[in-house]
Amino acid sequence: MGPCVALIRGINVGKAKRVAMAELRRMAAELGAESVATLLNSGNLVCRHRSAPQLAAGLEAAIARDCGFSARTLALSGAEFDAIAAANPYAGLADDPARLLVVFPLEAAALAGCAAVEYDHAGPERLHAGAGAAYLWCAAGLSDSPLAADFTRRPGERFTVRNWATVLKLQQALPR
Repeated sequence: MGPCVALIRGINVGKAKRVAMAELRRMAAELGAESVATLLNSGNLVCRHRSAPQLAAGLEAAIARDCGFSARTLALSGAEFDAIAAANPYAGLADDPARLLVVFPLEAAALAGCAAVEYDHAGPERLHAGAGAAYLWCAAGLSDSPLAADFTRRPGERFTVRNWATVLKLQQALPR
């Protein structure tokens, strides 16, 4: 049993795809997870589990079964999550962690397209596609960001996104 982070895409955003965090914790516990905790009300779960991929698949199946809709899920081991956080090239640049996004791929090939996102390289915004995630620094904020707008227009459910403040909170909440 090792520490895991589960990131569920698109739940509790608006009125659709609602999942109570107590239900999410129950589902994880039924899958054999221990020390289960949720963070915020937006699909963030930390626990100890024998296999991150099994946890992701199990949570997807449990949400479909118990809630009646699909929700893509990514689970990472604590070591994988720590490596993604440590690789953030903009961590020292970000004066507002809500404007720094970590984009987690839900499928292996999804990161390859990140380099094709077009934006003004001379401006204050930055994009870096790393080995396990992409990092977006939106200096002027998300609502005024051409980079974030271009990135979120990409079709499909290929990513789930968390801001840097949430990533740091998840790291602290991991049961070690």
